[in-house]
Amino acid sequence: MSIQQSDVLYTAVATAENGRDGRVSTEDGKLDVVVNPPKEMGGSGEGTNPEQLFAAGYSACFQGALGVVARQEGADISGSTVTAEVGIGKNAEGFGITVRISAKIPKVSAATARELIEKAHQVCPYSKATRGNITVDLAVA
Repeated sequence: MSIQQSDVLYTAVATAENGRDGRVSTEDGKLDVVVNPPKEMGGSGEGTNPEQLFAAGYSACFQGALGVVARQEGADISGSTVTAEVGIGKNAEGFGITVRISAKIPKVSAATARELIEKAHQVCPYSKATRGNITVDLAVA
């Protein structure tokens, strides 16, 4: 479900120059990075790439959602980590991405960890944005 513009609390603004082989920066200057295609895709691999940036954002967002769910459930997720693996490859329309989210939650059982990440997947804004558009696999690390 989308939100109304009047409900937006924060808007990030980033500008790319020269696409996948250039630079990306935010208007506040807090992020300013060179982007290059990875060697696996014929690039130099010297800079970061959109998939790494997406993985960083998704893992941070998912960790936040996990925290919300854990507080609601009374679960201790201290020491937990969330890793996002973003793959890119060819499909019928050109290119597509896949995501694998794995969470390590050392202070709960594997069954509880699985329940928490399933619930976090329902809450996380990145998960909501990608639902039905790309494959997202969830795993307990």
